[in-house]
Amino acid sequence: METDRKEMRQEIIKAENLTHYYDDGPSGEKEYSLQGVDLTVKEGEFLVVLGHNGSGKSTFAKHMNALLLPAGGKIYIDGIDATVPENTWEVRKRAGMVFQNPDNQMVATVVEEDVAFGPENLGVEPSEIRKRVDDSLREVNMFDYRKHAPHLLSGGQKQRVAIAGIIAMRPKLIILDEPTAMLDPSGRQEVMKTIRALNEDYGITIVHITHFMEEAVQGDRIVVMEEGKIIIDDVPRNVFKNVALLKSIGLDVPQVTELAHELIQEGMNLKEGILNIEEMVEAICQLK
Repeated sequence: METDRKEMRQEIIKAENLTHYYDDGPSGEKEYSLQGVDLTVKEGEFLVVLGHNGSGKSTFAKHMNALLLPAGGKIYIDGIDATVPENTWEVRKRAGMVFQNPDNQMVATVVEEDVAFGPENLGVEPSEIRKRVDDSLREVNMFDYRKHAPHLLSGGQKQRVAIAGIIAMRPKLIILDEPTAMLDPSGRQEVMKTIRALNEDYGITIVHITHFMEEAVQGDRIVVMEEGKIIIDDVPRNVFKNVALLKSIGLDVPQVTELAHELIQEGMNLKEGILNIEEMVEAICQLK
């Protein structure tokens, strides 16, 4: 039944033959960052996007928030054509974006004022802003820090405040462009816990760009990008069966997945696509 309900969900992202280029290639020629990308994402999905630097993943993310407009093709956000400049504001009401460096998103000297910035710009009533700020900070477990100065927070706390600022705008979709890249393991864990809760408890659609494979396995689905194209689109277990392919394009796989792959190559009767330690232990215990 759960699978059936997911299939019935509306499309929140639909990209059709999306193309983008920069005019800064060698000798001034066009350098394509997206080459005919097609992708559909349903409401409530947790999509992970993988790819090495220059694969097009961040460029693609910026099209979802209308930070960039394509050279060709279309992208629709909640049914709105994001390639039409007049629709930019409506797109950004529905699709919030969190960047790698939380300091770049801090605009105020007090946490609660920073979180209020987005809804204020949307023209939300002051009483509703107060409620949204408090609710958003509670959702990311930062309510007790509402009177603090952002620059005194840890990296993980700053990123959670940045996420709260997006939540306060009440988007249907949150795009996170390597939000844990600058954090230590503890900060990454804090942020991932917050992201999962937003998806699982509140039904917010998540597009999570990362280069940490242990984060990638937490998604419902993974797309892998290479040279501006999507080359794999599948559930995590199937994606990480492609160990040789992923390594050939400069990506890692979860350590336990790579270990299982190496053991299989040595003749051990394990299945490809083991994603975590618990699955590895279970698989080894079942060996005869």
